[in-house]
Amino acid sequence: MDTDYKAAKAVNGSEAVNDKASASPRKATVTRVTAETNIAVALNLDEQTGIDVSTGIGFFDHMLTLFAKHGRFGLTVKAHGDTYIDAHHTVEDVALALGQALTQALGDKRQIERYGDAWVPMDEALTQVVIDLSGRPYLVFKADLQTPLLGSFETELVEDFFQALAMNGLMNLHVRNEYGRNTHHIIESMFKALGRALRKSVTVNEAIEGINSTKRSLTV
Repeated sequence: MDTDYKAAKAVNGSEAVNDKASASPRKATVTRVTAETNIAVALNLDEQTGIDVSTGIGFFDHMLTLFAKHGRFGLTVKAHGDTYIDAHHTVEDVALALGQALTQALGDKRQIERYGDAWVPMDEALTQVVIDLSGRPYLVFKADLQTPLLGSFETELVEDFFQALAMNGLMNLHVRNEYGRNTHHIIESMFKALGRALRKSVTVNEAIEGINSTKRSLTV
């Protein structure tokens, strides 16, 4: 993970030539190939260019689709992994690539709101997600997922997904399930809230001068 964290920092380290956010769509494509997985992620923060997700893990596909839909992002994810072992490598590597695509698409983060939060209910479940695109990655994850398997998906991988996303998206990410009975509903509320909170965080605000930090930088 340390190597991937350094790579994420590298794509976010250039200085902007002016004080205004670019008018062109903020988008990025990341490809990651290892002995365990072959991942391609394309993310568009500004245009809803469609959602096309195929990871070989049905429940995970559903969650990523919800994330993109409620975040109003264009998202393509194509993943082939060693799911005959389990879903761990595929879930973690998709999150890693998605985080790196986010970092690349944001560039120097000029004029973004930076902070975002969302409360999302899903029937009896309620979850809060809070994001700071600070450049200092950290995850706080609070949820009691009582059902270990949804289909063949191991629910402990949800925290692993958020961990890899936070590290490679260079964000301070807090995920807190307030309450809920149905594990599917709890996880669904997490991914929907992630999309809505991230939409707020990446939104460009013309009233912001330069970088939204007294440090004048949101990179590490």
